[in-house]
Amino acid sequence: MDRDILVVGGGIGGLTAALALARHGYKVRVIEEASEFGAIGYGIQLGPNVFHMFERLGLSEAVLRVSVIPRAVVMLDALDGAEVACIPTGESFRARFKHPYVVLHRIDLHHVLLDACKAMPSIELMASTAAASFEDLGERVRVRSKDGRAFEAAAVIGADGLGSAVRTQMFEEGAPRFIGYVAHRTIVPMEHVPAGVRRDDVVLWGGPGFHIVHYPLRQKTVFNIVAVFRTSTYAEKGDLAGHRAEIEKTYRDAQPAMKSLLAMMDLERRWAISDRDPIRRWHRGRVVLLGDAAHPTLQSLAQGACMAIEDGVCLAELMHAAGGDFAAAFRQYESARLLRTARVQLESRALWPFYHAEGIARDVRNETTAKWSEDHMFRCLAWLYDGFALPSGSGQATPHARAGSSP
Repeated sequence: MDRDILVVGGGIGGLTAALALARHGYKVRVIEEASEFGAIGYGIQLGPNVFHMFERLGLSEAVLRVSVIPRAVVMLDALDGAEVACIPTGESFRARFKHPYVVLHRIDLHHVLLDACKAMPSIELMASTAAASFEDLGERVRVRSKDGRAFEAAAVIGADGLGSAVRTQMFEEGAPRFIGYVAHRTIVPMEHVPAGVRRDDVVLWGGPGFHIVHYPLRQKTVFNIVAVFRTSTYAEKGDLAGHRAEIEKTYRDAQPAMKSLLAMMDLERRWAISDRDPIRRWHRGRVVLLGDAAHPTLQSLAQGACMAIEDGVCLAELMHAAGGDFAAAFRQYESARLLRTARVQLESRALWPFYHAEGIARDVRNETTAKWSEDHMFRCLAWLYDGFALPSGSGQATPHARAGSSP
Protein backbone atom coordinates (compact mmCIF):
# COMPACT_ATOMS: atom_id res chain seq x y z
CA MET A 1 0.00 0.00 0.00
CA ASP A 2 1.26 3.48 -0.88
CA ARG A 3 1.63 5.48 2.31
CA ASP A 4 2.54 8.92 0.94
CA ILE A 5 0.00 11.70 1.37
CA LEU A 6 0.01 15.26 0.06
CA VAL A 7 -1.64 17.93 2.19
CA VAL A 8 -2.52 21.18 0.42
CA GLY A 9 -2.44 23.98 2.99
CA GLY A 10 -0.22 24.42 6.02
CA GLY A 11 -2.75 25.95 8.39
CA ILE A 12 -4.18 24.50 11.59
CA GLY A 13 -6.23 21.75 9.93
CA GLY A 14 -3.55 20.75 7.46
CA LEU A 15 -0.83 20.46 10.09
CA THR A 16 -3.15 18.50 12.38
CA ALA A 17 -3.89 15.99 9.62
CA ALA A 18 -0.20 15.71 8.74
CA LEU A 19 0.78 15.07 12.34
CA ALA A 20 -1.98 12.52 12.92
CA LEU A 21 -1.06 10.66 9.72
CA ALA A 22 2.66 10.68 10.47
CA ARG A 23 1.97 9.13 13.86
CA HIS A 24 0.42 6.22 11.95
CA GLY A 25 3.47 5.75 9.77
CA TYR A 26 2.47 7.76 6.72
CA LYS A 27 4.92 9.90 4.78
CA VAL A 28 3.34 13.33 4.45
CA ARG A 29 4.28 16.32 2.35
CA VAL A 30 2.57 19.62 3.22
CA ILE A 31 2.60 22.37 0.60
CA GLU A 32 1.81 25.94 1.60
CA GLU A 33 1.24 28.96 -0.63
CA ALA A 34 2.82 31.48 1.77
CA SER A 35 6.56 32.08 1.79
CA GLU A 36 6.77 30.56 5.26
CA PHE A 37 4.57 28.46 7.50
CA GLY A 38 2.78 30.83 9.83
CA ALA A 39 -0.57 32.37 10.71
CA ILE A 40 -2.35 35.70 10.81
CA GLY A 41 -1.32 37.25 14.09
CA TYR A 42 -4.53 37.56 16.09
CA GLY A 43 -6.36 35.68 18.81
CA ILE A 44 -8.26 32.43 18.65
CA GLN A 45 -10.72 30.72 21.00
CA LEU A 46 -10.76 26.96 21.58
CA GLY A 47 -13.62 25.07 23.21
CA PRO A 48 -13.07 22.07 25.49
CA ASN A 49 -14.08 19.68 22.70
CA VAL A 50 -10.78 20.22 20.90
CA PHE A 51 -8.73 18.96 23.85
CA HIS A 52 -9.94 15.42 23.16
CA MET A 53 -7.98 15.73 19.91
CA PHE A 54 -4.97 17.38 21.51
CA GLU A 55 -4.78 14.48 23.97
CA ARG A 56 -4.58 11.99 21.10
CA LEU A 57 -1.79 14.02 19.51
CA GLY A 58 0.08 14.55 22.79
CA LEU A 59 -0.27 18.34 22.52
CA SER A 60 -2.50 19.33 25.44
CA GLU A 61 0.28 20.54 27.72
CA ALA A 62 2.00 22.48 24.94
CA VAL A 63 -1.27 24.22 24.02
CA LEU A 64 -2.08 25.05 27.63
CA ARG A 65 1.37 26.58 28.17
CA VAL A 66 0.61 29.27 25.58
CA SER A 67 -3.07 29.74 26.50
CA VAL A 68 -5.09 31.91 28.85
CA ILE A 69 -8.07 30.39 30.64
CA PRO A 70 -10.64 33.20 30.89
CA ARG A 71 -12.86 33.68 33.91
CA ALA A 72 -16.02 33.65 31.79
CA VAL A 73 -17.47 34.08 28.31
CA VAL A 74 -19.78 37.07 28.55
CA MET A 75 -22.20 38.84 26.25
CA LEU A 76 -22.98 42.49 27.02
CA ASP A 77 -25.59 44.74 25.44
CA ALA A 78 -23.74 47.34 23.38
CA LEU A 79 -26.40 50.01 23.95
CA ASP A 80 -26.96 49.91 27.72
CA GLY A 81 -24.00 47.81 28.91
CA ALA A 82 -26.21 45.23 30.65
CA GLU A 83 -25.09 41.63 30.89
CA VAL A 84 -27.06 39.53 28.40
CA ALA A 85 -25.50 36.16 29.23
CA CYS A 86 -22.55 34.77 31.14
CA ILE A 87 -20.96 31.33 30.85
CA PRO A 88 -18.47 30.85 33.71
CA THR A 89 -15.43 28.97 32.45
CA GLY A 90 -13.83 28.18 35.79
CA GLU A 91 -14.23 25.18 38.09
CA SER A 92 -17.87 24.34 37.29
CA PHE A 93 -17.19 24.47 33.55
CA ARG A 94 -14.11 22.26 33.85
CA ALA A 95 -16.01 19.81 36.06
CA ARG A 96 -18.81 19.53 33.48
CA PHE A 97 -16.77 19.39 30.27
CA LYS A 98 -13.52 17.85 31.62
CA HIS A 99 -11.37 20.32 29.70
CA PRO A 100 -10.93 24.12 29.75
CA TYR A 101 -12.08 26.88 27.46
CA VAL A 102 -8.96 28.76 26.34
CA VAL A 103 -7.86 31.74 24.29
CA LEU A 104 -4.44 32.05 22.70
CA HIS A 105 -2.51 33.76 19.95
CA ARG A 106 -3.16 32.01 16.64
CA ILE A 107 0.58 32.13 15.92
CA ASP A 108 1.29 30.30 19.18
CA LEU A 109 -1.16 27.51 18.32
CA HIS A 110 0.34 27.27 14.86
CA HIS A 111 3.83 26.96 16.31
CA VAL A 112 2.75 24.15 18.66
CA LEU A 113 1.52 22.19 15.63
CA LEU A 114 4.48 23.20 13.48
CA ASP A 115 7.03 22.16 16.10
CA ALA A 116 5.32 18.79 16.46
CA CYS A 117 5.40 18.30 12.68
CA LYS A 118 9.06 19.29 12.44
CA ALA A 119 9.86 16.66 15.07
CA MET A 120 8.49 13.95 12.73
CA PRO A 121 11.05 12.90 10.07
CA SER A 122 8.23 11.61 7.86
CA ILE A 123 6.70 15.10 7.41
CA GLU A 124 8.11 17.40 4.73
CA LEU A 125 7.05 21.06 4.82
CA MET A 126 7.23 23.03 1.57
CA ALA A 127 6.50 26.77 1.60
CA SER A 128 6.04 29.02 -1.45
CA THR A 129 4.10 26.25 -3.18
CA ALA A 130 0.59 27.23 -4.29
CA ALA A 131 -1.61 24.44 -5.62
CA ALA A 132 -3.26 25.22 -8.95
CA SER A 133 -4.95 21.96 -9.97
CA PHE A 134 -5.07 18.23 -9.39
CA GLU A 135 -5.38 15.18 -11.64
CA ASP A 136 -6.61 11.80 -10.44
CA LEU A 137 -4.44 9.16 -12.10
CA GLY A 138 -6.34 6.20 -10.67
CA GLU A 139 -3.83 4.78 -8.21
CA ARG A 140 -2.15 8.17 -7.66
CA VAL A 141 -3.03 11.87 -7.66
CA ARG A 142 -0.92 14.56 -9.29
CA VAL A 143 -1.07 18.15 -8.02
CA ARG A 144 0.41 20.96 -10.08
CA SER A 145 1.57 24.17 -8.47
CA LYS A 146 1.09 27.62 -9.93
CA ASP A 147 4.78 27.75 -10.84
CA GLY A 148 4.53 24.55 -12.86
CA ARG A 149 5.91 21.92 -10.50
CA ALA A 150 4.16 18.57 -10.11
CA PHE A 151 3.71 16.47 -6.97
CA GLU A 152 2.30 12.96 -6.79
CA ALA A 153 0.84 11.07 -3.84
CA ALA A 154 -1.46 8.18 -3.04
CA ALA A 155 -4.06 10.67 -1.75
CA VAL A 156 -4.49 14.42 -1.44
CA ILE A 157 -6.05 16.37 1.43
CA GLY A 158 -7.33 19.82 0.55
CA ALA A 159 -6.85 21.89 3.71
CA ASP A 160 -6.51 25.18 1.86
CA GLY A 161 -9.24 27.16 3.56
CA LEU A 162 -12.21 29.21 2.45
CA GLY A 163 -10.69 30.02 -0.94
CA SER A 164 -9.67 26.40 -1.51
CA ALA A 165 -8.21 25.71 -4.97
CA VAL A 166 -8.92 22.02 -4.42
CA ARG A 167 -12.62 22.63 -3.69
CA THR A 168 -12.90 25.05 -6.61
CA GLN A 169 -11.84 22.32 -9.04
CA MET A 170 -14.11 19.76 -7.38
CA PHE A 171 -17.35 21.72 -7.45
CA GLU A 172 -17.01 24.91 -9.53
CA GLU A 173 -19.61 26.50 -7.28
CA GLY A 174 -18.58 30.14 -7.31
CA ALA A 175 -17.73 32.59 -4.54
CA PRO A 176 -18.51 32.03 -0.86
CA ARG A 177 -21.68 33.50 0.67
CA PHE A 178 -20.80 37.00 1.84
CA ILE A 179 -23.14 38.29 4.55
CA GLY A 180 -22.51 42.04 4.33
CA TYR A 181 -20.34 42.29 7.45
CA VAL A 182 -16.65 43.08 7.83
CA ALA A 183 -14.15 42.57 10.67
CA HIS A 184 -11.23 44.68 11.89
CA ARG A 185 -8.67 43.01 14.16
CA THR A 186 -6.07 44.51 16.50
CA ILE A 187 -3.81 43.45 19.36
CA VAL A 188 -2.68 46.11 21.85
CA PRO A 189 -0.46 46.02 24.96
CA MET A 190 -2.50 45.29 28.08
CA GLU A 191 -1.31 48.46 29.77
CA HIS A 192 -3.03 50.50 27.04
CA VAL A 193 -6.46 48.98 27.72
CA PRO A 194 -8.76 51.64 29.22
CA ALA A 195 -9.99 51.34 32.79
CA GLY A 196 -13.39 49.72 33.13
CA VAL A 197 -12.86 47.21 30.30
CA ARG A 198 -13.07 43.57 31.42
CA ARG A 199 -9.60 42.08 31.01
CA ASP A 200 -10.07 38.55 32.36
CA ASP A 201 -13.07 37.45 30.29
CA VAL A 202 -13.95 36.73 26.70
CA VAL A 203 -16.45 39.53 26.05
CA LEU A 204 -18.84 40.06 23.17
CA TRP A 205 -20.65 43.40 23.03
CA GLY A 206 -23.70 42.85 20.81
CA GLY A 207 -25.45 45.75 19.11
CA PRO A 208 -27.80 46.44 16.19
CA GLY A 209 -25.72 45.45 13.17
CA PHE A 210 -22.40 45.42 15.01
CA HIS A 211 -20.39 43.75 17.76
CA ILE A 212 -16.97 43.82 19.42
CA VAL A 213 -15.14 40.82 20.88
CA HIS A 214 -12.13 41.15 23.18
CA TYR A 215 -10.01 38.95 25.44
CA PRO A 216 -6.47 38.67 26.86
CA LEU A 217 -3.56 36.77 25.31
CA ARG A 218 -0.01 35.71 26.20
CA GLN A 219 -0.17 35.59 29.98
CA LYS A 220 -2.47 38.62 29.82
CA THR A 221 0.28 40.87 28.48
CA VAL A 222 -1.67 41.79 25.33
CA PHE A 223 -5.32 42.32 24.45
CA ASN A 224 -7.10 41.04 21.34
CA ILE A 225 -9.90 43.22 19.91
CA VAL A 226 -12.19 42.39 16.97
CA ALA A 227 -14.77 44.85 15.67
CA VAL A 228 -17.46 43.50 13.34
CA PHE A 229 -20.21 45.48 11.63
CA ARG A 230 -22.65 45.53 8.74
CA THR A 231 -21.78 47.73 5.78
CA SER A 232 -22.83 48.13 2.17
CA THR A 233 -19.14 48.60 1.27
CA TYR A 234 -18.06 45.13 2.44
CA ALA A 235 -16.84 44.19 -1.05
CA GLU A 236 -14.95 47.42 -1.67
CA LYS A 237 -11.34 48.27 -0.96
CA GLY A 238 -11.47 51.33 1.26
CA ASP A 239 -8.92 53.52 2.99
CA LEU A 240 -8.21 54.35 6.61
CA ALA A 241 -10.23 57.58 6.61
CA GLY A 242 -13.25 55.85 5.08
CA HIS A 243 -13.06 52.95 7.50
CA ARG A 244 -12.78 55.31 10.47
CA ALA A 245 -15.82 57.30 9.31
CA GLU A 246 -17.86 54.09 8.93
CA ILE A 247 -16.84 52.90 12.38
CA GLU A 248 -17.77 56.19 14.02
CA LYS A 249 -21.18 56.22 12.35
CA THR A 250 -21.95 52.55 13.03
CA TYR A 251 -20.92 52.61 16.69
CA ARG A 252 -22.29 56.08 17.51
CA ASP A 253 -24.77 54.71 20.10
CA ALA A 254 -22.37 52.14 21.58
CA GLN A 255 -21.11 52.18 25.16
CA PRO A 256 -18.15 54.47 25.96
CA ALA A 257 -15.94 51.45 26.74
CA MET A 258 -16.48 50.18 23.21
CA LYS A 259 -15.62 53.54 21.67
CA SER A 260 -12.43 53.70 23.72
CA LEU A 261 -11.39 50.32 22.32
CA LEU A 262 -12.25 51.35 18.76
CA ALA A 263 -10.02 54.41 19.14
CA MET A 264 -7.03 52.09 19.64
CA MET A 265 -7.72 49.83 16.70
CA ASP A 266 -5.79 49.53 13.47
CA LEU A 267 -8.51 50.14 10.89
CA GLU A 268 -6.32 49.97 7.80
CA ARG A 269 -7.18 46.36 6.94
CA ARG A 270 -10.52 44.60 7.14
CA TRP A 271 -11.92 41.20 6.24
CA ALA A 272 -15.27 40.57 4.55
CA ILE A 273 -17.13 37.82 6.43
CA SER A 274 -18.54 34.82 4.59
CA ASP A 275 -19.40 31.14 4.80
CA ARG A 276 -20.91 28.46 2.55
CA ASP A 277 -23.96 26.22 2.73
CA PRO A 278 -23.29 22.73 4.13
CA ILE A 279 -22.71 20.07 1.49
CA ARG A 280 -22.81 16.27 1.79
CA ARG A 281 -19.81 15.32 -0.32
CA TRP A 282 -16.25 16.41 0.47
CA HIS A 283 -14.25 14.02 -1.69
CA ARG A 284 -13.69 12.93 -5.25
CA GLY A 285 -11.69 9.78 -5.83
CA ARG A 286 -8.45 10.07 -3.88
CA VAL A 287 -8.90 13.76 -3.03
CA VAL A 288 -10.69 14.97 0.11
CA LEU A 289 -11.37 18.27 1.90
CA LEU A 290 -11.16 19.27 5.54
CA GLY A 291 -11.71 22.34 7.71
CA ASP A 292 -12.83 25.55 6.03
CA ALA A 293 -12.29 24.00 2.62
CA ALA A 294 -15.09 21.53 3.45
CA HIS A 295 -17.41 23.46 5.77
CA PRO A 296 -16.55 27.16 6.24
CA THR A 297 -18.52 28.75 9.07
CA LEU A 298 -19.24 32.13 10.57
CA GLN A 299 -17.31 32.92 13.74
CA SER A 300 -20.35 32.96 16.07
CA LEU A 301 -19.44 29.75 17.94
CA ALA A 302 -15.65 30.24 17.67
CA GLN A 303 -15.36 26.69 16.34
CA GLY A 304 -13.69 26.97 12.93
CA ALA A 305 -10.27 25.85 14.14
CA CYS A 306 -11.77 23.26 16.49
CA MET A 307 -13.72 21.64 13.65
CA ALA A 308 -10.59 21.58 11.44
CA ILE A 309 -8.60 19.87 14.20
CA GLU A 310 -11.37 17.31 14.80
CA ASP A 311 -11.47 16.74 11.03
CA GLY A 312 -7.75 16.16 10.83
CA VAL A 313 -7.64 13.55 13.58
CA CYS A 314 -10.80 11.78 12.41
CA LEU A 315 -9.63 11.63 8.79
CA ALA A 316 -6.21 10.27 9.74
CA GLU A 317 -7.70 7.58 11.98
CA LEU A 318 -10.09 6.41 9.27
CA MET A 319 -7.44 6.42 6.58
CA HIS A 320 -5.24 4.27 8.80
CA ALA A 321 -8.09 1.91 9.67
CA ALA A 322 -9.07 1.50 5.99
CA GLY A 323 -5.69 0.04 5.12
CA GLY A 324 -5.27 1.89 1.84
CA ASP A 325 -8.91 1.99 0.72
CA PHE A 326 -8.97 5.76 0.68
CA ALA A 327 -12.36 6.05 -1.04
CA ALA A 328 -13.96 4.03 1.76
CA ALA A 329 -12.14 6.06 4.39
CA PHE A 330 -13.29 9.32 2.83
CA ARG A 331 -16.92 8.16 2.74
CA GLN A 332 -16.72 7.19 6.42
CA TYR A 333 -15.14 10.54 7.22
CA GLU A 334 -17.93 12.44 5.48
CA SER A 335 -20.56 10.39 7.27
CA ALA A 336 -18.90 10.87 10.65
CA ARG A 337 -18.32 14.60 10.35
CA LEU A 338 -21.20 15.90 8.22
CA LEU A 339 -23.96 16.59 10.72
CA ARG A 340 -21.68 17.94 13.44
CA THR A 341 -19.96 20.42 11.14
CA ALA A 342 -23.23 21.34 9.40
CA ARG A 343 -24.79 22.06 12.78
CA VAL A 344 -21.88 24.35 13.62
CA GLN A 345 -22.40 26.16 10.30
CA LEU A 346 -26.16 26.52 10.72
CA GLU A 347 -26.19 27.40 14.42
CA SER A 348 -23.46 29.96 13.78
CA ARG A 349 -25.78 31.57 11.24
CA ALA A 350 -28.69 31.43 13.69
CA LEU A 351 -26.63 33.21 16.35
CA TRP A 352 -25.79 36.11 14.06
CA PRO A 353 -29.16 37.89 14.39
CA PHE A 354 -29.18 37.00 18.10
CA TYR A 355 -25.93 38.93 18.58
CA HIS A 356 -27.15 41.85 16.46
CA ALA A 357 -30.79 42.09 17.56
CA GLU A 358 -32.43 45.49 17.49
CA GLY A 359 -35.74 47.02 18.47
CA ILE A 360 -38.27 44.69 20.06
CA ALA A 361 -36.17 41.65 19.11
CA ARG A 362 -33.41 43.00 21.37
CA ASP A 363 -35.88 43.42 24.25
CA VAL A 364 -37.16 39.87 23.81
CA ARG A 365 -33.63 38.50 23.67
CA ASN A 366 -32.56 40.27 26.84
CA GLU A 367 -35.67 39.24 28.79
CA THR A 368 -35.24 35.63 27.65
CA THR A 369 -31.55 35.33 28.49
CA ALA A 370 -32.11 36.85 31.93
CA LYS A 371 -33.81 33.57 32.90
CA TRP A 372 -30.96 31.34 31.69
CA SER A 373 -29.15 29.46 34.44
CA GLU A 374 -25.60 28.13 34.30
CA ASP A 375 -26.96 24.59 34.08
CA HIS A 376 -29.21 25.56 31.16
CA MET A 377 -26.31 27.04 29.21
CA PHE A 378 -24.11 24.03 29.90
CA ARG A 379 -26.87 21.72 28.60
CA CYS A 380 -27.28 23.86 25.48
CA LEU A 381 -23.54 23.60 24.78
CA ALA A 382 -23.21 19.89 25.55
CA TRP A 383 -23.68 18.75 21.93
CA LEU A 384 -20.60 20.77 21.02
CA TYR A 385 -18.36 20.83 24.07
CA ASP A 386 -18.73 17.18 25.14
CA GLY A 387 -16.49 16.37 22.21
CA PHE A 388 -16.52 14.31 19.06
CA ALA A 389 -16.67 10.51 19.23
CA LEU A 390 -14.46 8.95 16.60
CA PRO A 391 -16.25 6.30 14.51
CA SER A 392 -16.02 2.70 15.67
CA GLY A 393 -13.23 0.85 13.93
CA SER A 394 -10.82 3.77 14.04
CA GLY A 395 -8.93 2.06 16.83
CA GLN A 396 -9.19 4.82 19.41
CA ALA A 397 -11.10 5.34 22.63
CA THR A 398 -13.71 8.02 22.17
CA PRO A 399 -15.35 10.64 24.38
CA HIS A 400 -19.08 10.29 24.82
CA ALA A 401 -21.62 12.88 25.84
CA ARG A 402 -23.34 12.26 29.13
CA ALA A 403 -26.70 10.65 28.79
CA GLY A 404 -29.40 13.26 28.56
CA SER A 405 -26.95 16.14 28.52
CA SER A 406 -28.06 17.64 25.21
CA PRO A 407 -31.03 20.01 25.18
